[in-house]
Amino acid sequence: MPSKFDESDFVDRDLEAAHESAAPPPEPEPLPEETSPPPSPEELTERVSETQHKLAELKQMQDELERERTEIEEARKRRSELSTGREEMVQHLTRGIGLLEEAELSSGRTAEQLSRTVADLRTSLDKINLINEEEWTEENWSVELTKALTTIENSRMEWNGARIKWPLLDGETDLAPSVAATTQPLQTTERAGLAQLSFWQLSKLGLAFTWPLVLVGLAVVILLVLSRS
Repeated sequence: MPSKFDESDFVDRDLEAAHESAAPPPEPEPLPEETSPPPSPEELTERVSETQHKLAELKQMQDELERERTEIEEARKRRSELSTGREEMVQHLTRGIGLLEEAELSSGRTAEQLSRTVADLRTSLDKINLINEEEWTEENWSVELTKALTTIENSRMEWNGARIKWPLLDGETDLAPSVAATTQPLQTTERAGLAQLSFWQLSKLGLAFTWPLVLVGLAVVILLVLSRS
């Protein structure tokens, strides 16, 4: 008959002690999360002020960019006008000088007038040819561009004046100066004569031209008064 045994005889007490010592410590309980209080009225006011300041800075930056964009666009437009106007006037002036010089050889009494016109056109052409954009710098290009555009505009006025005076430049075969060009000195003299008159002399001239109208108006007023009475 088997003998009774105690189960504790098969338990290794040292092994149990080692397991107990190697067991991880219990995890600490998580601390409750700290909740921040809502912002105070002073903090909200400060945030609004900071936001407004940032908006003002952004608005100023936007205005500066808009102004810079406008300046760049205007500069681009003016440079385009210079390029187009320069090419146009060089062609017109070169062609006009050639036509007038050819006509000058076969002209009689108009040779002196032709010579003056050719000299003026050649001067305008020389001024245009002196425009050198490669010599412009970052500091002076805007001023130089204005000067160049002024030169182009003056040359265009000189060319238009020559066209009025010499129909040959517009393809007509008549070499004589136009009627407008020949009558212009007379009109200028008449305007100069009126400009030399005093105020009282001009008043007398005005009264001499308008007194019949004054008499007619006065007669109409008298008739209206008599008809109502």
